Amino acid sequence: MRLFYIVCVLVLPLLFGGGGTFARETDQGGMTIFVAKDIITMEDSMPRASAVAVADGRIVAVGSLDSLKSWIDARGAKIDRRFEDKVLMPGFIDPHVHPSLPAVLTQFPFLAPDDWELPTGTFPGATTPEAYLVALKNQAKEYFDDPDRDDKVPFISWGYHQLWHGEINRKKLNEIFGDKPVLLWHRSFHELIGNDAAYDLIGVTESDVANVEEADWESGRVWENGFVAVLPKLTFLFEPERYKKGMKNFALMLQQGGVTSAMDMGVGIFGDPEGEMALIKETMGKDVPARVVLTPIITYFIAEKMSPQAALKKTEEWEKGSTDNVIFDKHFKLMMDGAIYSGLSQYKYPGYLDGHEGVWMAPLDVTYDFAKTFWNAGYQLHAHTNGDKSAEALLDILRKLQEQNPRVDHRMTLEHFAYATKDQLKQMEALGMMVSANPYYQFILSDMYADKWLGEDRARNMVPLGDAQKLGINVSLHSDNPMAPLNPLLLAWTATNRTTIGGKKNNESQKLSLDEALQAITINAAWQMRMEDEIGSIRAGKKADFVVLEEDPYEVGPEGLKDIEIWGTVFEGKVYPLVNGVRGDSE
Repeated sequence: MRLFYIVCVLVLPLLFGGGGTFARETDQGGMTIFVAKDIITMEDSMPRASAVAVADGRIVAVGSLDSLKSWIDARGAKIDRRFEDKVLMPGFIDPHVHPSLPAVLTQFPFLAPDDWELPTGTFPGATTPEAYLVALKNQAKEYFDDPDRDDKVPFISWGYHQLWHGEINRKKLNEIFGDKPVLLWHRSFHELIGNDAAYDLIGVTESDVANVEEADWESGRVWENGFVAVLPKLTFLFEPERYKKGMKNFALMLQQGGVTSAMDMGVGIFGDPEGEMALIKETMGKDVPARVVLTPIITYFIAEKMSPQAALKKTEEWEKGSTDNVIFDKHFKLMMDGAIYSGLSQYKYPGYLDGHEGVWMAPLDVTYDFAKTFWNAGYQLHAHTNGDKSAEALLDILRKLQEQNPRVDHRMTLEHFAYATKDQLKQMEALGMMVSANPYYQFILSDMYADKWLGEDRARNMVPLGDAQKLGINVSLHSDNPMAPLNPLLLAWTATNRTTIGGKKNNESQKLSLDEALQAITINAAWQMRMEDEIGSIRAGKKADFVVLEEDPYEVGPEGLKDIEIWGTVFEGKVYPLVNGVRGDSE
């Protein structure tokens, strides 16, 4: 009997099971081993693998199926071979998104200079005034001809930009659309332009913006703080069913981009952080394959006339409501200058070609007071910063913070990075600052800004990632959706090719290499979230978050990055396929 036991248990597996692997392939124990054509780990110690073992939502081991034999023998495992013809990478990370922006904007059609593929449809871009007006009229006709439309909601189209689409104001919208209410939402998101019928419908009057500098009632245009003053009138945006549907669009956009972790870089952007957080938590529930880290934003507290100390207390209260997928983790966002798309960023001499000036989102002394309060409380600071004058101001703030309370490994992050000088980058490196960049800026804006606003030298050097990388600054890439599509591979493509929407080349010395770009959407982004021990690479002990690709980025090269198809994602060990672009049932 004993001899029979030895033969069955010890000898047969060696003869027929490859050291136990074959015998355990259908084992339904707690461990799953995913076998792939290739696994790109983003770990220098083992850059490539072909199998990864997962249990309890985490990575147990990485290597080949044979190298995992000891784990299989010890625990048993289910061998999952569905990815044998696919490539796994760490789940992509977008460290700067705004869930509520696509939740609001995908309620409406897009019409921008660039093309958009969204869960709600395909929206071709318009790059001339003539093409824009034709498409706008067609969109409006479809809306107003819809018998089921809500009469309390004006027609809204997002994506207008004056440099491509010409100057459009209240008078022109009145002439084109008459008594039909129309609002144009600027490509920057920070501006609205409406006709008389639209403002009458939503109840906006001249007195609502009378004391706001960033409003021109005559032209029907409100921007920055004027835009913030009008937002409370747009109550239909936040009707539960509309808003919830929009938030589901955002969750699907994450997966379509292969994103398993993201940072909301501005909770409270619409003035109701509790309501926004509640909906994010509801939408990002257990069946959504992604986590979101929430970052309170300075502008909410300033609008509420709260002191920095009161803002800190409120933020600490919010942190108690973190869930598994929606997390507060001691991040705080400052706002320096205005929107890059609106031409409201702050630039040093010689400024803008046409002589206009940028804006500060808050007085710099107020910004410093908030920064000091949250810095001293141990928070990581992030700062919306676009122009070199704004970068200079942020550097000054960091120096003052370090003088009054020195901190190591503070990871202050300059967000967006539209333009900064090499001298400033050297200072940033010396001060321990990081860069979270939107490389799409130079793709979409450089041609127009070279001609209209900044001149060739500065416009072609927008988003100078090459200089930052050479200096050893930690660099990540983000979408700031909808400032760019929520597609990390597209962002990597823009950073490695530096080709514009018009087919021109920007300063090629500022390119990232392919490997640097992939680090910027994985492990570098994890570092900026202070989650490098949890996400960003495929290594034992980390979260089992993967993106499943149909092709190897290193094989297709920089030119092919944006065309790689995403099969789906794995989030904490659960497989979530995309079926015809829509999330399938988790497995």
